[in-house]
Amino acid sequence: MTHAAPTDKPLGNVALSMLDLVSVREHGTVADALKIALRTAQHAERLGFTRYWLAEHHNMDSVASSATAVLVGYIAGGTSRIRVGSGGVMLPNHAPLVVAEAFGTLAELYPGRIDLGLGRAPGTDGLTMRALRRDRVETEEDFPREVAELQHLLGPVQPGQRVVATPGAGTNVPIWLLGSSLFSARLAAERGLPFAFASHFAPRYLLQALQVYRENFRPSATLAQPYAAVGVPLIAAPTDEEADFLASSTYQRVLGIITGQRRRLQPPVEGFWDQMGAQAQQAVGDFLAAGVVGGPDTVRAGLQRLHDLTQADEFILVSDVYDPALRLRSLDIAAAALKAEAPVLA
Repeated sequence: MTHAAPTDKPLGNVALSMLDLVSVREHGTVADALKIALRTAQHAERLGFTRYWLAEHHNMDSVASSATAVLVGYIAGGTSRIRVGSGGVMLPNHAPLVVAEAFGTLAELYPGRIDLGLGRAPGTDGLTMRALRRDRVETEEDFPREVAELQHLLGPVQPGQRVVATPGAGTNVPIWLLGSSLFSARLAAERGLPFAFASHFAPRYLLQALQVYRENFRPSATLAQPYAAVGVPLIAAPTDEEADFLASSTYQRVLGIITGQRRRLQPPVEGFWDQMGAQAQQAVGDFLAAGVVGGPDTVRAGLQRLHDLTQADEFILVSDVYDPALRLRSLDIAAAALKAEAPVLA
């Protein structure tokens, strides 16, 4: 089934959400990172954000979101309206029944507020993946089959069904498919599920994946029309100059990923971009090609340009600002940019 290209929608109609890697800051602790995540979610809720997602990663000293379902409960318990979920649970690491029971429990505790985003990457290194699921040998068919199994476990109990997720059955927790390639885009289209592209770290196939998703979308009981979210690295400040300075924490993080020298989130460094050299600048720039860094006018123009390119239904922001208070200010500016309002910068 082929759909025409989406019609233009005003930027102000784009939903705004956040993905939190729960970064552990240099000179900080894991407990600090968890508390910062909750304060950020509460602030995002006050700003009217649609959802707050947590990403699953393992064996990384800089990331505190490995127990994703536990964190979803922590954030949901400290907020009242915003949707909370996984962006995502890396399904190769978990038995579908365990995921269904965990998110079914969350759905019973926080009805109508829980999302289950699913990815097919391990979210870690090979050794750690084997520690997570021991002797598992994956094939390309595993992910579609396990997505279907999760849909079955979270749906109504069928006559003769012998394995029932309790809690979980009948909760119909919304399932999203996440990806940085065309595989999940095509699967989401075939299953009639919402799709989120991981352009916050792998923007190369963003436009192609969205095209594949929309052109192949099949309406389902879950979704009548395609619904696409895109990840956006965002650093906003009162001026372009300050935003560039604050973004150096992100540049350091990305450079560490590229070079295999991961560290905790570092304080900003004056002139860091120029210190990297041309080859590193190219690599970091490619990684953050969907990013928006700047003052209020630059942020609005950047989000408008990204929306013109993608016609996204939702932006999911990733904002790695070292100072937690300035991170909240960054979200203020982004929210105001979408509404074309003057942000409060006090």
